[in-house]
Amino acid sequence: MTATTSPAPGSRRARIAARTLRTDRWWTGPLLTALGLAAFVVYATARVFQQDHYWVAEHHYLTPFYSPCVSASCEPGSAVFGTLPWEFPWFLPYALVSLPFLLLFRFTCYYYRKAYYRSVWQAPTACAVREPHRSYSGETRLPLLGQNLHRYFFYAAVLISLLNTYDAAVSFAHGAEGGFGIGLGNLVLLANVVLLWCYTLSCHSCRHVMGGRLRSFGGRPVRYWLWTRVSRLNTRHMLFAWTTLATLTLTDLYVLLLSSGTIADPRLFN
Repeated sequence: MTATTSPAPGSRRARIAARTLRTDRWWTGPLLTALGLAAFVVYATARVFQQDHYWVAEHHYLTPFYSPCVSASCEPGSAVFGTLPWEFPWFLPYALVSLPFLLLFRFTCYYYRKAYYRSVWQAPTACAVREPHRSYSGETRLPLLGQNLHRYFFYAAVLISLLNTYDAAVSFAHGAEGGFGIGLGNLVLLANVVLLWCYTLSCHSCRHVMGGRLRSFGGRPVRYWLWTRVSRLNTRHMLFAWTTLATLTLTDLYVLLLSSGTIADPRLFN
């Protein structure tokens, strides 16, 4: 037998002479995806570095963009786990210990990879549409090789989701009279946390944790039950990916409006 070598990545990729063979509006999906992601990035970046209107002391509402607040300049009461001994300059976010991991978890997410590969990097933009790149190596080289770290960022995301859950839960103990209370802000924070858990637990890495490396679920009924539940969530991972971008924005915007005195928090029970 004659020894053969494997073809280089992308050497057998289909070539399309025309720019596209499509006659439909194939560009609508990638365009809307790019605009949606860009809108969130612009808003979130502006808010993270604004370093103001992130805390409502009266009802203990803390926007998730600033949780946990670890700068010495955090408003009193907002840093529930304490702060570092120095104030951050304007170019460092107050939630410095959590935001990098959240961003990396989202950036390396399987769905978001597909979204920005198609809409931004255009690899590929759509079926039967010519790519602007001459070669293709996928995620076999740096920097895209780092996408494989997603499974480890998942564990950090779980810890941060627990922190967001605590933020939402403790706010119920700060009613108008200082005791238990429920306002619209409590429901907003709670809804956001529930959806964040749906996004985190529907992650492909979570599904692998529950059932990966197993040849059989025989004798492991608990793991099988968990795997089936996570698998059901996994089918809606794209939905949760977009929904949580919206709820994060709306939650932060609601806290901003309350903190700035633009609106008042309707109280359902004090």
